[in-house]
Amino acid sequence: MRPSSPPRGRGQGEGERSRSLSGERVKPARALIVNADDFGLTGGVSRGIFEAHRTGIVTSTTVIVNRPIDPALIGELEASGLGIGLHLNLTLGPPVSDPRRVPSLVDAEGKFIRDAREVASRASKDEARIELGTQIDVFRRLIGRFPTHLDTHHHVGRHQPILELVLDFAKAIKVPVRSQDAEVREAARRLRLRTPDHFVGESGPEPYWTAERVLEQLASLPGGVTEFMTHPGHYDEDLAYSRYGKQREIELAGLTDPRARALIEREGIRLAHFGNV
Repeated sequence: MRPSSPPRGRGQGEGERSRSLSGERVKPARALIVNADDFGLTGGVSRGIFEAHRTGIVTSTTVIVNRPIDPALIGELEASGLGIGLHLNLTLGPPVSDPRRVPSLVDAEGKFIRDAREVASRASKDEARIELGTQIDVFRRLIGRFPTHLDTHHHVGRHQPILELVLDFAKAIKVPVRSQDAEVREAARRLRLRTPDHFVGESGPEPYWTAERVLEQLASLPGGVTEFMTHPGHYDEDLAYSRYGKQREIELAGLTDPRARALIEREGIRLAHFGNV
């Protein structure tokens, strides 16, 4: 994914194109996708994502489809203008497939295992293909179309054989993918899949997208297409199990800080989602 650039005039080299007629240095074209993971995780998370879009800089979200979602939230999502991707999930809750069809993916209670590396190491490739394909089918029934892009919960898609399957599905349904690092980006581009040039984001024990970090990353945004992976939300009791619960409210505050929108406008950064970059 690269923002389109104006046609090059005859004799224009890189140095010439980086300066305006007045001799001032011109910043390269920059597009920014701000994706909020985990739509559907809880009602509070979903409502926080809407708020981060309406009053902040979030442009895209990815839906978890193996948890019940209020139909009213789905209706609001479809009308929101957000890019709507699929958050493929093999690490939280039950599969959407019959657990008896995917025994390598579940524990004795028929639930996914909450460790991405362990999931990938024990997964049968055929069983993972069944579950991921079924999640795409469920998304299509919910939203009525294919997702704008694919990414994965807890980054399970960074590990083989899950990475290969995610890229195969993206190629089959002709959608972009998230690239968390250079290895994933290179694998995606070998298959001629669209994927951002840069990735920023984490969900460790401390809240990641504080207002200070949002402003810092916007000010230093490189040329090309960048994805910010974010986790805004309102804390609710359904989120009490999560190690990343109340941190979501700090991210929500950071992503809706009015200084962020002002900086984007001042810097000439184009906000986009995976479906329109």
